[in-house]
Amino acid sequence: MVSTILHKNELRKGLYIVPTPIGNLGDITIRAIEILKKSDFILCEDTRVSKKLLEKFEIKTSLISNHKFNETKNLTKVLNILKDGKLVSLISDAGTPGISDPGAVLINECVKQNINVIPLPGPSAVTTAVSASGFNEKYLFYGFFPEKEKLIVEELENYSNLNFCMVFFISPKKINKIIPYLKTYFKNRKILICREISKYYEEYLRSDIANLKLFENEPKGELTIIISEKQINKNTSQKISESDKNSINIMLKKLSTKEITNIIANYSNAPKKEIYEYCIKLKNEK
Repeated sequence: MVSTILHKNELRKGLYIVPTPIGNLGDITIRAIEILKKSDFILCEDTRVSKKLLEKFEIKTSLISNHKFNETKNLTKVLNILKDGKLVSLISDAGTPGISDPGAVLINECVKQNINVIPLPGPSAVTTAVSASGFNEKYLFYGFFPEKEKLIVEELENYSNLNFCMVFFISPKKINKIIPYLKTYFKNRKILICREISKYYEEYLRSDIANLKLFENEPKGELTIIISEKQINKNTSQKISESDKNSINIMLKKLSTKEITNIIANYSNAPKKEIYEYCIKLKNEK
């Protein structure tokens, strides 16, 4: 294979967002290795973790520690490096920077100052877990839960009303605290709990949330959990709510019957056929 990147000066200068393996080091891309080798500096969370990756692929680029406690303090220094025409890569300990990891502060400042931000595709626990779930491909990514119990309850109550798959990150210390709330607000859904993705002891636990049990021992490693879309009994006729009827009335001026049916069915328990027939009825009355 011949690389399309031949010389360092052919690369656009700026900030490269480089995903790194979430477990198996073999998951790094050829392009990611090339960019890291040709960078002037690499921003990383923990230099001890990143050095293992760099040594594996014989990358000798200088590291700059850049974690959530010092990324704001680092801002001026890094921006000056970028303005000086240097090529800088941003990595996290694992996965894609900026996705529940440091990065947003610097990226936003680069955007404001018209500094190139070039993202690379690569490893992500979110898409890896969703692809294995078998649930609806429409999903919402939340990330980590807040610390305060009151906020956790509020968030889960709000999200339980949406008819999408939900993706959460949970630390092993919190999973048993969260499970009772999942059983309360998502009781008619399914769940996939992903542990140690792409590592030797990776594990995928599938269950109906109603049957979910507490872990007897604290699991090792961060958990990615996927909650399925709402399980709707198609044989049970559900009436269209008054608020949905009002929404349909408004949308009929701009959207087709099919488009309205799909939108309303996405969050309503009413069958598509009933929504469609209601749209036709309204159109005929006008």
